This record gives sequence, C-alpha cells and structure tokens, in this order.
Amino acid sequence: MLYLAYQAQSDLINPARTLAQAAIVALGSRAILGQPLSASAAAAGYELVTRAGLTHDRPPYGIDRVVSGNREVPVTEAAALTLPFGTLLHFRKDADLQQSKVLVVAPLSGHFATLLRSTVATLLQDHDVYITDWHNAREVPLSAGAFGYDDYVDYLIRFIETLGPETHVVAVCQPCVQVLTAAAVMAQAAHPAQPRSMTLMAGPVDTRINPTTVNKLATDKPIGWFEKNLIARVPARHPGAGRKVYPGFIQLGAFMAMNMSRHINAHIDLFTHLATGEVEKAEAIKTFYDEYFAVLDLPAEFYLETVQWIFQEARLAAGTLTYRGERVDCRAIRRTALMTVEGERDDICSLGQTAAAHDLCCGLKPFRKRHHMQAGVGHYGVFSGRKWDGQIYPIVRNMILANS
Repeated sequence: MLYLAYQAQSDLINPARTLAQAAIVALGSRAILGQPLSASAAAAGYELVTRAGLTHDRPPYGIDRVVSGNREVPVTEAAALTLPFGTLLHFRKDADLQQSKVLVVAPLSGHFATLLRSTVATLLQDHDVYITDWHNAREVPLSAGAFGYDDYVDYLIRFIETLGPETHVVAVCQPCVQVLTAAAVMAQAAHPAQPRSMTLMAGPVDTRINPTTVNKLATDKPIGWFEKNLIARVPARHPGAGRKVYPGFIQLGAFMAMNMSRHINAHIDLFTHLATGEVEKAEAIKTFYDEYFAVLDLPAEFYLETVQWIFQEARLAAGTLTYRGERVDCRAIRRTALMTVEGERDDICSLGQTAAAHDLCCGLKPFRKRHHMQAGVGHYGVFSGRKWDGQIYPIVRNMILANS
C-alpha cells in the first residue's frame, strides 16, 4: 500500500503541474524578465508548482568534453557491459591516450550514479574512467531474480574482470565495504584480475567507530522493523511490478527531514531569484534539486542486508562476513594497494570508519597503504567541490600512478 499511496499522490498532483506550466507560458517566459513584479511573482510561484514532484529517470551525466593531455577532447558514453541491475558505463575519450583504467563504484542508495558526475569529470582528466551505473529496481522485471549483497559483489567482480588486471577502483561512500569484500574474495581465490589499487572514500567500513546520527538510526530498531515499515512492492504499471523494493522516495524523505529548514530556505531563495530575474542563481538551485529529486528504488534484499550486515553488525570489520558461504578475509589482500579518504566534518561517515580498512588489510605492506584526512569538508566535499579537485584528487591521482 505504501508505494500505491505514493503513486496516487503523484498522479493527483500531475494535472496541477501541467496547468502551472501552461500558466507560465501564458505569462510570457520562464525568465520573466521585464514583467511587472506581480506577474513575475506569479510566474515564480507557478514554476515552483511545476517542480513539485520526483522523477524516477536517471538524469544525464552531461560530460561532453574534458581537458586531457593538455587539450580538450570529446567524451561519449558507451556501455561496456550491461546486466539486469547495472551497467558498466565507459566515458570514452575521442583521443589516442594511454591512461590507467579507473572504475568508479557509485552507491546504490536511493539516487542515481549521476551524483558522482563531478568526481568522474575530475578523474577523466588523467584516466580512462568507467562507472557502475545502477538501474532503478522498479524497472527490473521479477524474472531477473533477486539482488542482494553477494550479487552486488558478483557485479563488481564481473566489471573488474571486464576491465582487466590493470584496473584501479575508486569507491564512494556505501560501496567501500563491497569493494573491500570483492578485493578480498578475488585475493582469496588468487584471481588474475585483482585490481592494482582501491581508493575508499568516506565509506562505512566499521560503523562501530564514532557512530553518527545515520548509524544510530540504523541500530535503534531491529531489522524486522525495516522490513515491515520501509519495504514496498512495485505497482503494476512498471516493468518491475511485484518486486520488493526500498523506495527512493522514502530515503529522500528521510534525508530531507534531517535538515528540512535548509530545503525550505532553498526553495524560498529559488522563488525570490525567479521573481526578481536572477537567472543564474535560480539555475544553480534548480540544477541541484533536479538531481536531488531524481530517485532510484533499491532491491529489498540489498537494502536489508546492507542495513543489517554493515550498519547494525559491521560484519566485515568484525570478521564474520561471508560471501557465498565462505568467510571473507581481508588479510588475503596483498597485491591491491589501499588508500582511504575521510572528511573532517563528515556527519554521515565519521572519522575512523573508513580508515578501519587499514587494520583489516594487515597483509598489505606499509608502502602499499595510505590514508588522507581532508580538513574542512563534510561528506560530499570528500568527492566533489574545490577541495576534492585541488587537494584530494592530486593525492588519489598519485596513488593510482604509483601503482600502475
């Protein structure tokens, strides 16, 4: 009933959005420059109505060109491998450049991988970049089967195999644990395609260390509560009809509730900028929320196992995690260099949670390990923004270069 109620509400508001769009056209233009203030304010209000709602479609990455090798080169997207729940997406540069392959592992956590477009754009300057482009679970038919933690690890191994043994992996947030698991599984099997390096950025390797509000929310209730209250079935109108999912709109609502005043003030600012013709300021806010309001549904199996195994029980850090029935042992990792990155002000994944990977990977020689704590940044500042570009990325680049 949860998903059906959301779908009904969305259907009810769509006519109002359509009428608001028609009203904007009638008033003249979206920019509303030169209109009387009353007309400008009305148009601004109508614009906000048109934006009242979520989308379940992946936004574009919008990376068409990049400066690489001291010149600007075109970039095109190409699927290197497509599986039911995710695509290995290649940002192919139209230039004859010999650069290290980097697999960016994006979170499967309610938003699309396009949240990492700035991470990808920066890495593209010096590397041949791929990303895990996860699919919206409500678009995956039941015939594709379930998708849990072990399946996620399987996908990572398949992707790394596709790229070959010279691959470097950069994981952002949630999948740091899965990447570490995949590296250990491949090492335990003496897999010939073990990655050259893995960079783990702001990930919950050991959530027992300095627990955050997010960690406490995950541990306050038993896993049965999450299954009963947060899991819904996809409605009949979608390809994944009947699939159990953790809906992206629930996660978005939880994130917004944590800082509702900020989002309210942002939309007040958007109204003001639209009404007064400050187009650039309005576009900046709209661009952010176009991405923020694009939500992705997670397979229920993956969500519940992630909550229980990573956030409630910290199985990898505790040494109790298994993959396909076999215990995962990070001590087996000896060929894949390790770098961890944390943000001083990260209130989602606090200091020490990602660095815990170094103690787990005790089989690695010291020169194959590196940790960086970035001062003055929160969670998103670890992988996007000025300090990512100017201070963190050069260290990541050097780590990749040193192990290529």
